[in-house]
Amino acid sequence: MFAVLKKELKSYFLSPIGYVFIGLFLLMTSVFFYLDILSYGMSKFQNMFYSLATILTFITPILTMRMFSEEKKEGTDQLLFTSPRGITSIVFGKFLAALCVLLITELLTFIYYFILMYFGSPDFVSAIVTLGGFLLLGAAYISFGMFASSITENQVVAAILTIGFFILTWFLPDINEIFSSLSLINMFDKFPSGQIALSEVVTFVSFTLLFVALTIIVLQRRKSVK
Repeated sequence: MFAVLKKELKSYFLSPIGYVFIGLFLLMTSVFFYLDILSYGMSKFQNMFYSLATILTFITPILTMRMFSEEKKEGTDQLLFTSPRGITSIVFGKFLAALCVLLITELLTFIYYFILMYFGSPDFVSAIVTLGGFLLLGAAYISFGMFASSITENQVVAAILTIGFFILTWFLPDINEIFSSLSLINMFDKFPSGQIALSEVVTFVSFTLLFVALTIIVLQRRKSVK
């Protein structure tokens, strides 16, 4: 798994993918830092993450859409299936590599926290809780994006499936409260207030593990057919 993690992490930064993701995220962070914080004269670092959670929906496919679809399209998935490493190890390696890119991006947002320290006294605990919740949200997004990439050989289709699914979850609670557990972005909203809600953490982790497991199942079935 760690060999796959290292290989995938290196691929993110030997190609434009990692830099595009980080660059877009920090660009939008700068925008929301001004719109949500500075323009109101506030020193709450966590406030901009309400808006950034929405942006994450649209840029997560940058990390996930090529994970398996590119290999399937180019026929290199045969190497994947004949690798001495198990499918589970490969899936977790790819997942953790994408999560590491997100973590690096989050750590870079502390630049804005230090800027706020010059103007006021931002709450460090709330900032850490927010970043933790955002990482859980990102892990859930990555797991679904990875699953979408495993069921198609077209990267664009994988990206559209990922974005479309999470946009759909925004509106499901309006249809029926039974779907409220699917609205991950609504569950994240509690974290910027400094609350660590166990039910939300469990939901994020369960959602992530579910789609990691489904990705493994899809690949295992494809391997058995091959």
